[in-house]
Amino acid sequence: MIHFKAEIERFETMGEKTGWSYVFIPAALANEIKPDCKKSFRVKGKIDELEISGMATIPMGEGDFIVALKGEIRKKLRKEAGASIVLYLEEDKDFKIEMPEDLEICLSEEEHLIRNFLKQPKSHQNYYINWINQAKTEPTRTKRIVMTVKAMDKGQDFGAMIRESKL
Repeated sequence: MIHFKAEIERFETMGEKTGWSYVFIPAALANEIKPDCKKSFRVKGKIDELEISGMATIPMGEGDFIVALKGEIRKKLRKEAGASIVLYLEEDKDFKIEMPEDLEICLSEEEHLIRNFLKQPKSHQNYYINWINQAKTEPTRTKRIVMTVKAMDKGQDFGAMIRESKL
């Protein structure tokens, strides 16, 4: 586990990351958490006194990473951009997102659907599952499950499904 102090930063303009609050993890520290890794991985530990797990690191090039701090985390910390925090981080090797039962039932109706879902990169499986789980109403959840099933019928990844739905 690594231990370091950092400042909460905020992207003013950075494409889809505009407005994000985050903590910067320099390459040397990221390498201590997960050696020679250049792609996203999950961390667990503490931010100040707040226990965290399954938080994604986002690669920023040159071996540097960021950890996005959503509003709910900043609220629990009672800190915003410019505030100092203390982090204790290690790789979260046990992180796993469970497939919701309703999605599994729908995908299991035809063998190729579940097979296409499980062929997706883990990150895309997680995008689908999180997107479905974040639906605020039952009709929205049902619509998202139907869209996911149709995407698996076509063998689409998450991005392709979203882009097609906007046409």
